[in-house]
Amino acid sequence: MGSGSGSDPHRLRHVASDSPRIMVVDGSRLVRRLIGDVLRAELANVEVVECEGLAQARAALEAAPVDLVSTSLVLPDGDGLQLARSVREAAGQRYVPVIVISGEAQSHLEMRRFTEDVTDYFDKSLGLGPLATFIRGYVLPEPIPGAKVLYVEDSRTVAVATRRMLQARDMEVVHVTSAEEGLAHLREQAGAGVDGGGVSGVDLLLTDVYLKGEMSGRDLLHAVRGELGYGKRSLPVLVMTGDDNRINQMGLLREGANDLVLKPIEERLLVTKVLFQLRLSRLP
Repeated sequence: MGSGSGSDPHRLRHVASDSPRIMVVDGSRLVRRLIGDVLRAELANVEVVECEGLAQARAALEAAPVDLVSTSLVLPDGDGLQLARSVREAAGQRYVPVIVISGEAQSHLEMRRFTEDVTDYFDKSLGLGPLATFIRGYVLPEPIPGAKVLYVEDSRTVAVATRRMLQARDMEVVHVTSAEEGLAHLREQAGAGVDGGGVSGVDLLLTDVYLKGEMSGRDLLHAVRGELGYGKRSLPVLVMTGDDNRINQMGLLREGANDLVLKPIEERLLVTKVLFQLRLSRLP
């Protein structure tokens, strides 16, 4: 997950059409129907293309382009990773988000088993409502005005660019340059019993891993989940990292990060992940 140059086949785009065409691929007819019904209720003018497996999906891709593909990991005649490759090879499909829906998505994410052809994952145990929210974030990303993000980044240049990305979506961004400052801010908000934002006074924590000072972003994550006792829903934490070491990435996820944002940062992927975690945290 992440992005680089304009030639990167993993680069994302959001759907510009008011009538998005979404492909739902699953071996279960019932699951396809349920997902399709939820999407139709959530997205006006959506066209849902239901496919049982790899062969049907490939035929549909040849017939007409799609704006997003969701697929189960296991298909009757192949798997979701093969489908993701087929999407990339189809004419005009290079930038289409491909979402894998799986009960084992977290373990696949941790072990980095997903290929670069897969844009993102969704854990189906979260349910169909969050799935619709997740897909909507890619298809029609809507801002959450006033959402408060605590952003920890010691590079001024990176911070300016990232703050603009978030503020352009009507988010309020509190930027600090060290994990120590970030933790002090959260302690202060908790001690004051702040009602604004989430229970912590902010709605989401976005932090880099490697920071100047004695504390790292990983240390801050440990403090949030341990000392302060905030769970993944009460205070979502997105960790930004340029470290491609799978063991380190797996550790961050197991230690409480909701998700990772790989550097260099791709704006639309960052915004989609932030908005999704914000919306997920507000679901009953």
